[in-house]
Amino acid sequence: MTEGTTSAAAEGADTLSNLEQEGEIAADYLEGLLDIADLDGDIDMDVEADRASVSIISDTDGRDLQKLVGRDGEVLEALQELTRLAVHRETGDRSRLMLDIAGYRAQKRAELSEIGAKAAADVKNTGEPVKLKPMTPFERKVVHDAVKAAGLRSESEGEEPQRFVVVLPA
Repeated sequence: MTEGTTSAAAEGADTLSNLEQEGEIAADYLEGLLDIADLDGDIDMDVEADRASVSIISDTDGRDLQKLVGRDGEVLEALQELTRLAVHRETGDRSRLMLDIAGYRAQKRAELSEIGAKAAADVKNTGEPVKLKPMTPFERKVVHDAVKAAGLRSESEGEEPQRFVVVLPA
């Protein structure tokens, strides 16, 4: 191995180690939250797409955990931000951690990928741009990825919370 290869491998290991640490800090924070709220849930940690990913899952039907998702994922978004702040407080670094509760984000990701693919197909058929409804940053990212996978491009327009995706012809 060359010196540059060794350095890159060490840097990759450091990044993975830092993301795993983020996940552990987040898991501890969320376990405390579950205890305070008297909710049952197991914590699953992973590293996906260069970011820590933490999921709260339930052995039962998960209805109790739905309280932590809220209407349209609003509570989930707030908990994700609080968890990122807890990680920041411990590490001093900004966190891009993703939180999923009761499979909400996984299901939402599948639905949004389908919306992005359908919009891309419509643009390919008509040659006209398609504007989608306002979405959260997470939702827009999933749609952008689906559009890119379909071979087209997309942009976000507008101001939060009314920011939306426009799918454009190639």
